[in-house]
Amino acid sequence: MLLTVPVTDANTDAASPPPGATPDLPADVVNLTYEEARDELVQVVARLEAGSEPLEASLALWERGEALAARCQQWLDGARQRLAAAQASSTGLAGSGDGAEDDA
Repeated sequence: MLLTVPVTDANTDAASPPPGATPDLPADVVNLTYEEARDELVQVVARLEAGSEPLEASLALWERGEALAARCQQWLDGARQRLAAAQASSTGLAGSGDGAEDDA
């Protein structure tokens, strides 16, 4: 089954997974845009790599990083689905011609 997402303004949550697809993510992470999640993930990784946090704080950061990475992946998967749908639609339109496109 191909999930189609309507094309909307770039500032909306169009590439976001459907409701209910994010049961394991905290609500504040689910509401982040791709860029917000990515930027926060970069900060989390930098703090973990610095190694200056106590164990409990490091574990909390790691869990937050996992949630942020999952949200980024959801955004990327949604974008990939939109591109595939657009390509399939485009291919369907191109395939209805005289076949000259196939010779290129």
